[in-house]
Amino acid sequence: MKLHERRPAPRELRTDTTLPRLLEANARAYGDRIAIREKDAGIWQQTTWSELLEMSLQCAAALQARGLGRDEALLVMGDNRPRLYVGMLAAGMLGACAMPVYPDATLDEIMHVVQNVRVRFVLAEDQEQVDKGLDLRERGATLEHLVYDDPRGLAAYEAPGLLSWTALAEEGAARLAAEPGLREALLAIAGPDDPAVFIHSSGTTGRPKGIILSHRNVLAGVRNAHAAQSFDFGEQILSYLPMAWVGDFAITMGAGISLVFTINIPERQETVLQNLREIAPTYYLAAPRSWDNMLTTVQVRMEDSTPLKKWLYDFFMANAIAAERRKLEGLPPTAAQRLLRPVGEWLVAGPIKDQMGLTGLRNAFTGGEAIGEDTFVFYRALGVRLRQLYGQTEASAFNAMHAPDEVRLHTVGRPLPGVEARIADSGEIMLRSESVFGGYYHNEEATRETLEDGWLHTGDAGYIEPDGQLVVLGRLSEVVHTAAGERYIPNYIENRLKFSPFIRDVAVLGKGREMLGAIVCIDREPVGHWAEVRGISYVSYADLSQKPEVLELIAQAIRHVNATLAEPLRLRRFASLHKEFDADDGEITRTRKLRRNVVEERYAPIIDAIYAGADSVAMRAQIVYENGEVGVTERLLAIREP
Repeated sequence: MKLHERRPAPRELRTDTTLPRLLEANARAYGDRIAIREKDAGIWQQTTWSELLEMSLQCAAALQARGLGRDEALLVMGDNRPRLYVGMLAAGMLGACAMPVYPDATLDEIMHVVQNVRVRFVLAEDQEQVDKGLDLRERGATLEHLVYDDPRGLAAYEAPGLLSWTALAEEGAARLAAEPGLREALLAIAGPDDPAVFIHSSGTTGRPKGIILSHRNVLAGVRNAHAAQSFDFGEQILSYLPMAWVGDFAITMGAGISLVFTINIPERQETVLQNLREIAPTYYLAAPRSWDNMLTTVQVRMEDSTPLKKWLYDFFMANAIAAERRKLEGLPPTAAQRLLRPVGEWLVAGPIKDQMGLTGLRNAFTGGEAIGEDTFVFYRALGVRLRQLYGQTEASAFNAMHAPDEVRLHTVGRPLPGVEARIADSGEIMLRSESVFGGYYHNEEATRETLEDGWLHTGDAGYIEPDGQLVVLGRLSEVVHTAAGERYIPNYIENRLKFSPFIRDVAVLGKGREMLGAIVCIDREPVGHWAEVRGISYVSYADLSQKPEVLELIAQAIRHVNATLAEPLRLRRFASLHKEFDADDGEITRTRKLRRNVVEERYAPIIDAIYAGADSVAMRAQIVYENGEVGVTERLLAIREP
């Protein structure tokens, strides 16, 4: 099996077309070329561009015959799967909205999105997602047709409207065979300004808002990113990001079809790192936490390796990191650093990249939030040309990014070609581009607040440096003041605390208070390994979080960040929480953004104890066991100074 085929020829990237029409063009020009590859039962299954087009047409023909059309949505539930992507393309072909939701979304979260738009069709990955669809029906959702991909466990189901993908495809194939000209008619339905995808905002400050991105929006974003050298024609990618996140659709479907990528889909989320090594993609986007996790894995393995290997790693990586820091400061590497680099690549960096699946990377990006300086420099030193990407759903995922030869630690690069940026008097970053959406679905008030004369209010505070580089400080809505009037952005401090591999989540406190404090959630895996290496025993996350040694570990991270902050904005007291912030509990969004109002309300006793000067606080929590029984647990949480 050839994983890296010859690149397709470049072509003009236009916005006056649609993804289905580009798919048809790919089938004509590259019919036998692999479009999608999926790991299933340990074997990579391949689908060519011709086969992908035929599958999409069959699905569209069958869905149209059953009534799917404009002004309604196809609800897509599940992990990344080829047929789910096909269903989204088919919906876009018919002028309908493909509306993916997170696979672990709760019924309440899904009910919120289906109540605001006409949804009669569901495309579900498996039995778990079908069960959700049936539960939504019982709650009053008007879901008439439930199409499922994986049939395991569904043989005995007899719910009305339940249909296998195979049966749906057969319906579509029969209709295409019986109706000459139907293929051309289906491809002609949608226009550039019709929906490509229906995404929802993360909902950090309220209920998620509906965002319809047109084919023109998505294709403009891809064109702008390509012009900034984000990706090239014929990239190999691993599609593992949640389908409900705009980044996945923009890259997998938008760029994947426009630039004729080979789209590789992991067997399941737990095998992503293993499949990453098998594929060795040429393009890879990951959140800072994912890059941190891979780095932690390398560090843990090196701690467990032989003394010689550990010495070689420490010596050559220290040399490479020192050289990379000089580059970032605008200085050339020293003669010794240049001489040692090839040896370090052969002995250390090359094998590490091979183990991680990063050997083929031409373009690597981090986005979603700030990445730690040490993590960023490590990958650059390893030979991975990691760059920062700044984007958001309302602008089709791509706003600004580092140029390959112009990387700075504190910026997100320049606005992309085709994107205008300016800073409002309030300090808010504003953007204008063909990639910007037309407004929130059925929410005129929010639209008026977000769009002004074609300019998008990003909601982010920042500034543009004299040379055009954009700096993002954090959410403008989160700019708050202490009791003494000191202005700060909690998220800015939180991101820097999360640069520590031992801190997974944190909520910085201090609005209207005399000092700043924090509630910290440790990252169980690296902290657990750190404890085990040092002979510190523990029985649970809650137990580990309260160990004196772990509290000191957190204190060290806070002291490190405090050294970079102005004296009035340094964290004075903190508590280590007995559990992680949980999306199911509403404490964070599905993209792990903090819902500050929920956290501050739920953990009010901890916050009160922090500011009362207490040394500890008893925290009662309700827990639901696997058998459905509900219990209450009480734990004493330590509160201390850094």
